[in-house]
Amino acid sequence: QVILQKIREKEKEAIITDYKVRIGTVVNGMVLRFAGPNIIVDIGKAEGIMPPMEQIANEKYHLNQRLAVYLSEIREGLKGEEIIVSRASTGLLEGLLKREVPEVAQGSVEVKAIVREAGNRAKIAVFSNQSGIDPVGSCVGQKGVRVQAIIAEFNGIEKIDIIQWSDNSKDYIVQALSPAKNLRVELNEKEKSAHVFVPLDELSLAIGKEGQNVRLASKLTGYNLEIEEDKTVAPKKEPKEKAKEEKEQKTEKIKVETAEDKVETSEDKVEASSVETASETVETVETEENKNEGS
Repeated sequence: QVILQKIREKEKEAIITDYKVRIGTVVNGMVLRFAGPNIIVDIGKAEGIMPPMEQIANEKYHLNQRLAVYLSEIREGLKGEEIIVSRASTGLLEGLLKREVPEVAQGSVEVKAIVREAGNRAKIAVFSNQSGIDPVGSCVGQKGVRVQAIIAEFNGIEKIDIIQWSDNSKDYIVQALSPAKNLRVELNEKEKSAHVFVPLDELSLAIGKEGQNVRLASKLTGYNLEIEEDKTVAPKKEPKEKAKEEKEQKTEKIKVETAEDKVETSEDKVEASSVETASETVETVETEENKNEGS
């Protein structure tokens, strides 16, 4: 029995050594069981532990569920060394990008930074110094097929923004605050802060739900961002308002044209009646002259 126990320990050591090399990669796993707040995941030759802080808060887990996990670390536990796996790590996103995007796996597109609020939203900054390669387009894929495959791995609960990295801080901040557009940025390099002026109709997009967009953009760029309405830009009119205004203008035009027609008609009538009156007068004069000649 002692010999069997020694063999098992050696086997476990060999497996742990194998997984130590694979730390920082993404593997496919399956939920085996729940051990209190922890989730035990089958990752092939070994079992991984996913503690609460490595779980996505609004993601539901069930037995035999298949999911991709990030091999986070190996640490000492109650029963020796344990493999910690994660669903909340930014490393999981990077690993999924490498899996779905050949340009990232090959190194022609570089992932510069990833920030994420797991289960809600993530922003990924990508860059390529190779001509002819669009880093954002490569990651998004044709009709969004590549990024959609990554979102599907999170069951659609997490939105992913892929943006162009830039060494120009102003451009980078503008990109980081997408999908908001027409932004004006004033930098304070000394305090590592930026004042961002946003048109009124883009303000809610720039800030995001409960300030999420600006918070992630701030983490991504490393600048403290202050958002303010840009009063120098006139707010765009909503399509409904624009259509209503156009309709009103058309109505006014029709009214003016109708009024002009009425004026022309009344002028015609006046001219016609004047001509008739004149001809009647001529006729009357001629009749009187005839009478005088007869007498």
